[in-house]
Amino acid sequence: MRFSEDKMACLLCSDQVERPIHIWQPPQPQRPRAVILAIHGGMAHAGDYVTPALTFRQHGFATVSFDMVGHDGKRKVDIPSFEAFLDDEELFLAWIKQAYPGLPIFVMGHSMGGLIATHLGLRRFAGDPAIRGFIISSPYYVNAIPVPKVLQMLSGWLAKRYPTMKVPLGNLTMLLTHDQTITARHFQDERDGIRASAASVRFAHALTSAQKELAGGLSDWRFPLFAVVAGDDKLANSRATESLLRSVPEGLLDYHYYPANYHENFNEVNRDVIFAAILAWIEKLLPPVPA
Repeated sequence: MRFSEDKMACLLCSDQVERPIHIWQPPQPQRPRAVILAIHGGMAHAGDYVTPALTFRQHGFATVSFDMVGHDGKRKVDIPSFEAFLDDEELFLAWIKQAYPGLPIFVMGHSMGGLIATHLGLRRFAGDPAIRGFIISSPYYVNAIPVPKVLQMLSGWLAKRYPTMKVPLGNLTMLLTHDQTITARHFQDERDGIRASAASVRFAHALTSAQKELAGGLSDWRFPLFAVVAGDDKLANSRATESLLRSVPEGLLDYHYYPANYHENFNEVNRDVIFAAILAWIEKLLPPVPA
């Protein structure tokens, strides 16, 4: 197990493909206090959650994440639709409830995973009493990379006519975190084919369409929400993200902004500060540990 997982499992997804689940949890016979359903970012994989998962494990929490459709060992990401992400996360939630019956669940999403988590909270997981809150990092609400106007205008047509055509992408791996050890790991993952280095037009258009659906704001949001935003983010527009998050109803948002952070807050050099804040927030939403 490459990313210090305690064990692995498989999720039968909506397309009838089994995809690997990465599991980090306290050692037996200790029962986790809660489960974190973690959703990875675009071009990435579930193993990227190793850094926060190992920290949360020390505090009695399990973290589980699976390699999503289009990202399971693919060098070029392509998906049938954004809804496929949501369908599979619903199946994953059901798997978690069966694997960890009765435990509180927190949904965590980074980047594209934050975008997916937001749609889940608004549309698929609304009203579920098992879910105590959401944790998002650098949610991919608005692209920070300039896209030519002509490509924006043609994206829908291209996605239908040439869905698997490659989108021109610059390599931003050096601008994800200031931690050079983790950056080296990302490059090795790319060489080994478990981290994607290209994306299809259909994938890019699906994300853009999902972003547009949130343009009206998050006034319908109903869960406690812990948000971490990176100020020096080269992928997600941090100012637009803050503006959107400020539309969350009063009393639900716990907002944290780190001006010097690159995109991957959970892999940044100040991550221990971020993890401590997340753990303190989680504790407020759980019953106290018996003495």
